[in-house]
Amino acid sequence: MNNLTKFQISKPAHEVFEAFADPAKIGNFWFSSSSKRWEKGKTITLRYDEYNAQADITVIEIDEHKKIVFEWGEGHIVTITLEELDNSSTIIEVNEEGFKENDDELVSQMIDNKEGWVYMLTCLKGYLEYGINLRAALVK
Repeated sequence: MNNLTKFQISKPAHEVFEAFADPAKIGNFWFSSSSKRWEKGKTITLRYDEYNAQADITVIEIDEHKKIVFEWGEGHIVTITLEELDNSSTIIEVNEEGFKENDDELVSQMIDNKEGWVYMLTCLKGYLEYGINLRAALVK
């Protein structure tokens, strides 16, 4: 089972890529902080200060300005692909795999997951296109 989310961001692919890879930028749209630059083979610690929580991801693959693949949670693989339409616009696609089809909570997990990716991409769009930080505005 997988969850696929796509957005168009009016910025070139290298800027979208750097928003994830550069630890100084990720706090403007997703996690509060990232422990280091995202590179293949590295384990990155991501923090959510608002929830006093952190998670480790393992970067499996990097194709600079085109693709990021990482593993997190219980065997979930996230693939972020960037398709540059021209020098000023990029389609970003996030595909998360690893959901268990027989899990009694599958539907609520998939909905919650989709909501999270849509919110993160909305925050990314706001940050890159307009310079605003919506990251911590969602209240559950």
